[in-house]
Amino acid sequence: MFRLTQYMHELTNPTPVRHRVATGSVKPVVIWNLTRRCNLRCRHCYTSSADVTFPGELNREQALAVVDDLHAFQIPALILSGGEPLSSPFFFDVAERAKSLGFRHLALSSNGTKIVGDTARRVADLGFDYVGISLDGIGDMNDWFRGKEGAFDEALAGVREAKKRGIKVGLRFTITEDNAHMLQDMLDLCDSEGVDKFYLSHLVYAGRGDKHRGDDTERARTRHAMELLIDRAWVAVAEDEPLEIVTGNNDADAVYFMKWVRRNFDEARADHVEAHLKAWGGNSSGLGVANIAPLGTVHPDTYWSDYTIGDVKSRPFSDIWTGDDKMLATLRQRPRPLKGRCGACAFKDVCGGNTRIRALQITGDPWAEDPACYLSNAEIGIDESDRLNVTPFRGKSRDPEHVFF
Repeated sequence: MFRLTQYMHELTNPTPVRHRVATGSVKPVVIWNLTRRCNLRCRHCYTSSADVTFPGELNREQALAVVDDLHAFQIPALILSGGEPLSSPFFFDVAERAKSLGFRHLALSSNGTKIVGDTARRVADLGFDYVGISLDGIGDMNDWFRGKEGAFDEALAGVREAKKRGIKVGLRFTITEDNAHMLQDMLDLCDSEGVDKFYLSHLVYAGRGDKHRGDDTERARTRHAMELLIDRAWVAVAEDEPLEIVTGNNDADAVYFMKWVRRNFDEARADHVEAHLKAWGGNSSGLGVANIAPLGTVHPDTYWSDYTIGDVKSRPFSDIWTGDDKMLATLRQRPRPLKGRCGACAFKDVCGGNTRIRALQITGDPWAEDPACYLSNAEIGIDESDRLNVTPFRGKSRDPEHVFF
C-alpha cells in the first residue's frame, strides 16, 4: 500500500527518515479471509467468492487458535476480510477475541451491505480501528460491478451507519476501463459523506480479476487517475482537510509521485521524500504482508492463492512465517531477482518490483516485469542504448500510445 497523503505531509511537515528494519525481523500485517462466502459476485473478486457454503474452511475453534497465535507473534495489524467476513458464522467470536487480546490495529474489510441494525451496533461496540467498504462506482455502475441490483444503496447505508457510530471509514475503489471516469465522483462522495480514507486499488490478475484482466486501465488513464489523486491529496494537506488517500497494488505509484515532487519542489524536499520512499521499499508481499485463506492456507499476500507456504490447521502461522520457504526468502531479498524492465529499472529500491502476481499470471515467471507498470523507459532510467539488454513484455497492450520498444 502506497500512503500518498502520508508522503505528501513530508513536504509540509518533514519527519526523520526511519531506518529500514532487517527483513528477518519484520512482522507482517495479516489479511485473513475468514470465509469465501459472500452475498455479492464482483467481477474483480480475487477469491471468486459466492453466496454458498464452501467446504473445508476453518471452524470456530481453529480460528480462535489462530487469533491467539497471531497475538503471541505480535503482528502489527489484523485485517478481517472475505468473501464477506460478516457472512462468517463466527466473525464476532474472532473479532471479540482479537479485541480482548489488544491487537495493536484491528480492521474490517467489507462490502458494507451487512453493516446495518444490530450488526452495525456490534461492529461499533467492538471498537474496530478502521472499516474499509468497497464501492466501484456510483449507482448502477457499482451494482453491475458487484453483481447485485441495489448493492450501491446498501453499501452506502453501511457507510452512513458506521460513520453515525463514530467508526473510521474508508472507501475502496478498484479502477478499470469501465469505471475510471467515475474517480472524481468517488472523491466527491467521500467529501459529502465525511469518509476518512479513500483507497484506489489497481486491478490484480487473480480469481475473477484474472478472467477480466482485459478490463485493466490503459496506461494513459492510470496516469490521469494518479494526477487527480495527487492534486486532491495536495489540496487536503495544504488546506488541512481530513481525507487520507492511499493506493494499492501498483507500487509504480510511488515512483510517479516522486517524479511529481521533483517537478514541483526544491531539491532538498524532493531528496527527503525519496529517502522516505526508499525506507518504505515498495511491494511487501511475503515480508510486511501475509494472507491466511479461508481453508487455513498461508500465502505471501491475498492474491497468491496458488502458492501455499503452509496450513494453520496443522502448523501455527508463526512457525510457517519464520520457516525456510524458498519463495518467501526470495520475496524478502532486496533487490529481488527481477527481469525485463523491472530488472533494469533505476527505482527498484522505491517500487520493490511492483506486483509479482501479475508477472506470474502473464508470463509464468514471478520475477518477470510487471505488465501494469505505466511508466515509460525514460521515466525509470532505461536508456534507449540499453534496449537490447532488456527483454520487453510481449503480452497484450491496450495502449499503443505508450509502446516501450
